[in-house]
Amino acid sequence: MGTEEEEERTKKRRRGGDDNSTTPTTQHNYAQDQSSPPLPTTTTTTPTTSYTPPPPPTTTTSTPTTSYTPPPPPPPTLTPTTPASLTETSALSHNNEEFDTYFSDQRIFIPDSKTKLFSFRKLWAFTGPGFLMSIAYLDPGNIESDLQSGTLASYNLLWILMWATILGLVMQRLSARLGTVTGLHLAEVCYRCYPTVPRVLLWIMVEIAIIGSDMQEVIGTSIAIYMLSNQVIPIWGGVLITIVDTFTFLGLDRYGLRKLEAFFALLIAIMAVTFGYEYGVAKPDQLAVLKGLFVPGCSGCNQKALFQAVGIIGAVIMPHNLYLHSALVKSREVDRKNKDEVREANKYFFIEACVALLCSFIINVFVVSVFAEGLYHVTNQEVRDRCEAANNTHGDIFPENDEYVDADLYKGGVFLGCTFGSACMYIWAVGILAAGQSSTMTGTYVGQFAMEGFLNLRWKRWQRILLTRTIAILPTFFIAFYKDINDITGMNDLLNAIMSLQLPFALIPTLTFTSSERIMGSFKNGLFTKILSSLLSVLVIAINLWFVINFLHDKLNGQWWAYLLVVAVAIFYFTLIFYLTVILINALGFTRVCSIPVISKYLKPAEYYLDNTQEGYDSMDGFQQEDIKMDEASR
Repeated sequence: MGTEEEEERTKKRRRGGDDNSTTPTTQHNYAQDQSSPPLPTTTTTTPTTSYTPPPPPTTTTSTPTTSYTPPPPPPPTLTPTTPASLTETSALSHNNEEFDTYFSDQRIFIPDSKTKLFSFRKLWAFTGPGFLMSIAYLDPGNIESDLQSGTLASYNLLWILMWATILGLVMQRLSARLGTVTGLHLAEVCYRCYPTVPRVLLWIMVEIAIIGSDMQEVIGTSIAIYMLSNQVIPIWGGVLITIVDTFTFLGLDRYGLRKLEAFFALLIAIMAVTFGYEYGVAKPDQLAVLKGLFVPGCSGCNQKALFQAVGIIGAVIMPHNLYLHSALVKSREVDRKNKDEVREANKYFFIEACVALLCSFIINVFVVSVFAEGLYHVTNQEVRDRCEAANNTHGDIFPENDEYVDADLYKGGVFLGCTFGSACMYIWAVGILAAGQSSTMTGTYVGQFAMEGFLNLRWKRWQRILLTRTIAILPTFFIAFYKDINDITGMNDLLNAIMSLQLPFALIPTLTFTSSERIMGSFKNGLFTKILSSLLSVLVIAINLWFVINFLHDKLNGQWWAYLLVVAVAIFYFTLIFYLTVILINALGFTRVCSIPVISKYLKPAEYYLDNTQEGYDSMDGFQQEDIKMDEASR
């Protein structure tokens, strides 16, 4: 009897359940198909009654049964409603309000336009981020690099300046696209897509670049104040003044985003007018300028000129500027669920960046040409004699010898004053002051973006300024106080070398994220862009490393402990670059690299959320749960 009862129960379970049970629910396996939404759970429950043993086989009593048909698998096209916070263009652009750091409550409205091709009204609405970005191409470090290029190689390096600016434009375009498509800037994407240790190391590298740039800006501003005060305010006094004026100017953001952008535009205009005035007074050979721009080569250049050519690339392409530009574009009101709006925003941001970098390039050409005309193959004694003839008291900065002038920001201003009148020196100082102040303010913003993005750490802006400015000012102040002006201006070479080392930690993440379909959706880099950007990045990184190696070789002077320290730092440095490069290779589509056991053991998290081979991410349905898992894994 017991055997018959068991057989009867087995039959009922196969038919769909016995009197006490619920019909088993068949669910879709979303571990295998994460792009599909969960199906509604259907449960069929029979009346709950006490169990009665079945009658003999001749009489069968059971509840009415119907055959159970499992729900069909989800269709290949994903149709459920996407949450409002998700976008059709990027997997990372949802729920990003908590990360907003740049005037999130003052988005610039983009007006509608009847013309689809181009609208000046829309371009004006998008104008702003590109000009703030272009200020990094006009900081005191770049201005000093320009005047040294003219002094050492005449007009022969203008073509390198032009191509370095074009290369910078290519990289800035990728940075702006990342911010426009995802609604997150580069540091925020790093926070979501890199594990904790590499992310913190990246943040440290970016902070080093920011502080190095800030030191150059402090140096430039203090030299400008020194010249404007006619040597009354010492260099170290100018260093201290930079603390106060930065806080003062940053108070302008209380008056609104557009007014702040207008103030930056005013500073750029001041640089254009002052350096353009010097260009008009110096009257350089226009044919020589055109030849230097469009005829590659460097006839008669020595090793110093070659070294300067490499330094131009390092000075123009600033690592932290990629982080800055990706954040600035967030200030425009763009519906990221609308691909047409995103595509249009990318177009106008690129046009604006072209115009802004064209303006900065022209200003840089002004500076190179002025000193190519006036200081190329000119000796210290010749300039000193001019200063004595003009009764200029600053001429003692040039030693009494027949060596060629080794120009810097201060010597360049003194030369202009001795050659073209004292007014030119003061006008030069005003231009340097504008360059230093504008770069300081943008540097503060990018420092805040980096800290809040990489660490998800909220600091008030004045606290952030106090930290970075203190770190930048302390070594600068002590050198200015205990040494002379030649020592403080000579720091720029060291700072350029430091920032050149940081460049891979901005270029590689930018290429990685903009090449990933999972992050950029249909706006990922095309094959041509991937190849071009990768080759250019390799070229720039190699050139900058060559610059650093030669700089260290000249400075170490055979000290064994210094070489040992450099080797230790180099091991750490190249290990981090290798890690980031492997993830980049995976994002470019070479996913087999990450399947190598030694590599996959350490790169599983990054492989997970940078995989661009899975399907269904253009629609982004069901990605919210997956992104939560990504955030948990990255921590």
